[in-house]
Amino acid sequence: MKTTPKIIISAVILAIGLFTIGWGVKSGLNSISSRNRQVDVRGLADRVVDADRVTWPIVYSVVGNDLAQLDAELATKNAVIKDFVTKGGVAEDEISVLAPALTDRWSYNYGNDRPANRYLLKQVIVVESKNVAAVSELISSQGQLLRSNISLDSDDYSNPTRFEFTGLNSIKPEMIAEATQAAREAANKFAADSDSKIGKIITAYQGQFEVSDLNAYTPQRKKVRVVTTITYSLED
Repeated sequence: MKTTPKIIISAVILAIGLFTIGWGVKSGLNSISSRNRQVDVRGLADRVVDADRVTWPIVYSVVGNDLAQLDAELATKNAVIKDFVTKGGVAEDEISVLAPALTDRWSYNYGNDRPANRYLLKQVIVVESKNVAAVSELISSQGQLLRSNISLDSDDYSNPTRFEFTGLNSIKPEMIAEATQAAREAANKFAADSDSKIGKIITAYQGQFEVSDLNAYTPQRKKVRVVTTITYSLED
């Protein structure tokens, strides 16, 4: 049987097509293999630091029926508190006396349910200082104010004491370097276990710095943490 030119041409076109498809599949497999030759690792850095700023709201209340008399009582007790705080090592410009909050307790009680003392004045004095050690000592010894008939409201959850660490920028570079080194060590370990070695960095992501209390009992001690995620290529 004779082979016509059309059959020959068709066969050649088919062969070229099959070769092209085969080459494309091989290239695709090589590309997938190349992309899979990588490892994602995380590096952690953390350290414990001391808080360098404290905000201590001193809260107390007085009750009575004569507003002028209550105002005078607040002035006397505020002076005692300020004296107590400054003698403890806090500067006067770190003390703020807020306007007292007035509650008329008769406005929501009627008849025989009315309390004997109509007015309640709530006073908040805010101590905001970088002398964390001095303020911590004052907080521990605040019971001394009872001698001056000042009972602080320690259960006022709307005015919590806050300890902060504001020196994060000063330790960021070192902690990032530590996290990056930890990630590289993890990548090297993975590569060694798979008879490979790490190559270039493909992607790198630095997580947010987290600052939290070391524990519930020492809020003046803080834990700083950062996690870095890095993708390395792997080489034989």
